[in-house]
Amino acid sequence: MSCLWRLPLGHDWRQNLLQSPVKEVEDSITLRVLVLALVVVGIVATDIAAETGFSFWAVPLSIVGSIWSYYRRRDRNISVKFCIAIGMLVALGAFLGRLLGELNDTRLALAELLIQLQVLHCFDIPRRKDLGYSILIGLILLGVAATLSQTLAFAPLLLLFLAIALPTLVLDYRSRLGLEQVKIQNEKFKQGNSSVVLNWKFLIFNFLMIVGLGLAIFALLPRLPGYQLRMFPVSSPIEIKGDFTGRKIVNPGYVRRGDTQNQGNVSGGTGNSQAGKPGKLDNNFYYGFNSQMNQNLRGEMTPKVVMRVRSQALGFWRVLGFDRYTGKGWEISRNEQVKRIKRSPWSYQIFLDPPVSAAQTKEIVQTYTVVSDLPNLIPAMASPKEIYFPTPMLAVDAEDGLRSPVELSEGMTYTVISEVPYRDRTLLGKASTKYPPSIKNYYLQIPPEIAEKVRKRTEEILANYNQERVGKSNKSLDSTYEKVLYLAQYLKQNYTIPENPLELPYLDEKEDLVEAFLFKHKGGYPDHFSTVLTVMLRSIGIPARLVAGFAPGEFNPFTGMYVVRNTDAYAMTEVYFPKYGWFAFDPIPNHPLIPPSIEENQTFSTLQQFWDWVAGWLPSPVTGLLNNVFGAIFAWISKAFSWFLSLFFQGWLGVLTGLILATAIAFLSWLGWDRWREWRDRFALRKLPPMESLYQQMLQWTSQKGLGKHPAQTPLEYGKISYQHHATATAKVIDEICQAYVSWRYGGHAPNLQRLQQKWRQMKKTTKRLKLT
Repeated sequence: MSCLWRLPLGHDWRQNLLQSPVKEVEDSITLRVLVLALVVVGIVATDIAAETGFSFWAVPLSIVGSIWSYYRRRDRNISVKFCIAIGMLVALGAFLGRLLGELNDTRLALAELLIQLQVLHCFDIPRRKDLGYSILIGLILLGVAATLSQTLAFAPLLLLFLAIALPTLVLDYRSRLGLEQVKIQNEKFKQGNSSVVLNWKFLIFNFLMIVGLGLAIFALLPRLPGYQLRMFPVSSPIEIKGDFTGRKIVNPGYVRRGDTQNQGNVSGGTGNSQAGKPGKLDNNFYYGFNSQMNQNLRGEMTPKVVMRVRSQALGFWRVLGFDRYTGKGWEISRNEQVKRIKRSPWSYQIFLDPPVSAAQTKEIVQTYTVVSDLPNLIPAMASPKEIYFPTPMLAVDAEDGLRSPVELSEGMTYTVISEVPYRDRTLLGKASTKYPPSIKNYYLQIPPEIAEKVRKRTEEILANYNQERVGKSNKSLDSTYEKVLYLAQYLKQNYTIPENPLELPYLDEKEDLVEAFLFKHKGGYPDHFSTVLTVMLRSIGIPARLVAGFAPGEFNPFTGMYVVRNTDAYAMTEVYFPKYGWFAFDPIPNHPLIPPSIEENQTFSTLQQFWDWVAGWLPSPVTGLLNNVFGAIFAWISKAFSWFLSLFFQGWLGVLTGLILATAIAFLSWLGWDRWREWRDRFALRKLPPMESLYQQMLQWTSQKGLGKHPAQTPLEYGKISYQHHATATAKVIDEICQAYVSWRYGGHAPNLQRLQQKWRQMKKTTKRLKLT
């Protein structure tokens, strides 16, 4: 073995082993504490965002490891490094094993691995470079937490991380400069005391500036389509117990008495599970999420958050549809006709059969996270084509509703890809009125007792509209689409919602909801409006059905998610148009007539939503004024941009004009920017302290010579390297200014400004004279 030491490689290895293992030991306790704080904030942020228990063991172990590493920072710690290496291999093995169960979203597994590695790393951080690795890990953990976070609970941790990171970077920079102890010259301290110099005013100013700039960039950032990698968030796999037929709907708030398996099939009030019987609404669960919808219930729900949705576009989160009107509500007549679909054991992806439509469509990705227990009905935007769901199978009913084998429990996450059709009013207005038997057999049904009465009232409303428009420029209601729009708007404007939830009396045993709404009460509850519109359309031969789901909810511009509550659930009308499929209409007062859906341009929708959120806090006059001002500005910009683009479609002359105009605009923009930057630099130099001003003047001068300072270089490094690019006399002046700046900026020493400024002026004159000669 002794011969191995004589080999060059063995000799070098032996020398490295015997010499001092740590050349750049970091002794600053303050820097170490701040770095540890960054790591702890990153771990806690990940723990809060992912709702896991990392911090229970990771934080105390990180603290213990950092303390131990500080006291052993000058030792080789070979045995500890060996144990750390084994621990990292074990962590890697556990991570690879966990990946077998994580078929899609691996962010949480990666975060757990990173935390485990950081805890092990804390036991061996002697050098400043090792502390830099810890800073980077803390930053990565914060980024992972940002992707997992769905609430504003992450925001305070983000601000705390930034507040700690600023002084940490200052101390790290000082350490790189070799300024371990600095003498402070202050009235409160005697000269010679050593401490850390931190300009708190400067740090606070930078903190506020970074936060403000970040919010501005966030609001203005274009919202481009995401989810390009097809690795969608999904919960852990859920095993199904028993045989899943897909026929039962489980709504915990409306369970038939004596049903021990919690498999209630009909909705009713508390103690009233028979459809149409009077009863009370459940406080937590929407009554319409069931195979039967009893609209003879009274009461209201207590608001609570039920899910959070991240979607590429605003939408109505559709849950299920009803085809048969019962006189006091709705039911799914073909509840037994469901189609079960299984997924591959190696993927969460389940392919669905979206309805065929001749309309232009757009792919929209949505991710749903359940916050409070929901029925086993899966909310999704219209026309879902793929779903990433944690169960091995699900079912699709005859009304295009998705059903899960289990209830949607708190914490469940799934992703839906929908092929949402655009609503083209012109095309839908020209749609045929010849409906296939599969549509006419189910979506024109109406109780014969009220059919004639409702039909006459509906035709009377449409006839009155046509008579009012005789001789005017307005077109008559000659298309199905226009008739639906007008009837929905008519219900909004001519019927009311009672202020007291219990004000409307229960329906008698032989009383019909639509008849009572139109001719007796002149109004009803929100869902009653949709029922009435659906039945009115059926009475004049337009196929329609009732659909229930959730409104988009409240958009949180900071998390980018829609917060959906149980009180956001409601029902509206879907109308069938041959070749184009089903389109929804909302007749409920104070609701948009056309429910929220995709738009042509969603690039700056985040800015619009952010402004809507801000405008909600402002007085109405201020909001109106700002809307008019910014609306005029953006309208002018849009017109100018459209006119400029139109030049390129006007032949060669137009193209040449456009190129000349673009070149002129670019040149004037560059000239204006250059002049503004020169003025800004001069203005800024006048406000700087004399030493800072001299140092910045020197950097500007060298930059103009093409030999500027690289951002990664320290002032002292730049001063030394200047001898390679400048004359010796010039380099000496640059080096002296750099050294004086470092001593003043980080050491608190007062420089001899008069001598430095005199040398600087003399050097510039000499350089200029040599250049002229």
